[in-house]
Amino acid sequence: MPHKTSKIMTKNLKEQQLSIQKKVGTNIQTIREHKGLKQIDLASKMLGKFDTTNISRIESGRTNATLFTLYRISLALEVPLSEITSVD
Repeated sequence: MPHKTSKIMTKNLKEQQLSIQKKVGTNIQTIREHKGLKQIDLASKMLGKFDTTNISRIESGRTNATLFTLYRISLALEVPLSEITSVD
């Protein structure tokens, strides 16, 4: 039977993960809008195929984007990866 403390720690980790996903998504949306781009514009600038629904999910924090996807987004937005992943 799992220990109560481990359940609390797991819940806290999940909350931290969601918080980080939302912050990164907000960073991406802010930069994209500042550059006058729509989600479809960003998707079309990315290396390889990328759907606008994926951009929407990332920006809203509903998905945990891979590091490579974040890298591709940073290239398309022409900003350092650190700019979109800053969560401080």
